[in-house]
Amino acid sequence: MTELAIAPDTVVTLSYVLFDESGEEVDRITPDEPLEYVHGYAQIVPGLERQIEGLHAGEKGSFTVEADEAFGAREDDAVFSVDRSDFPDSEDVAVGDEFMAEGPDGDPVAMRVVEVQPDAFVVDTNHALAGQKIRFDVEVASVRAASEEEIHAAQTELEEIIAAEAEGCGCGHEHGEDHEHEHEHGHDHEHTHTDLVQLTKKGQA
Repeated sequence: MTELAIAPDTVVTLSYVLFDESGEEVDRITPDEPLEYVHGYAQIVPGLERQIEGLHAGEKGSFTVEADEAFGAREDDAVFSVDRSDFPDSEDVAVGDEFMAEGPDGDPVAMRVVEVQPDAFVVDTNHALAGQKIRFDVEVASVRAASEEEIHAAQTELEEIIAAEAEGCGCGHEHGEDHEHEHEHGHDHEHTHTDLVQLTKKGQA
């Protein structure tokens, strides 16, 4: 029996190390806690999904992904000011702190503080890797045919993403990665402090 290769409607289990444009490691998925996804449904970074198609279980590779197939370009209007009063424990907030908020459409908005001002904080809702060419060192653990239930769930998730983008989400590539790849800016980029509610420091939600 021919060993199954990565292709649409296969369930892929893999581990990887992710490097930013400067070559610094920024994320790692270990073989002990691998990533499992259904191939062909935008559940991982699109440039990586395209490049690993055809690999088999046990194969390894290093894959460079350009920004437009990774986390997209940086958006200038994704950097904006938020009133101090909107932040919990604002006296303790410092540059580099990360927060989660709920946007007006109910989607999560992740932000990093990039500047502290007397009455406000300047935050950046771009993905940390936006605008960067990145590299994945990947090892494929297993490849198997997806069940009808898994395919249906993947199709439903993809349709929801497409519908959200059609409504103006414009989030780009945040596909299903539970570590670095959360939705970072699910909003319309009309930034005022009234667009953000329920600010919570990341890791303390």
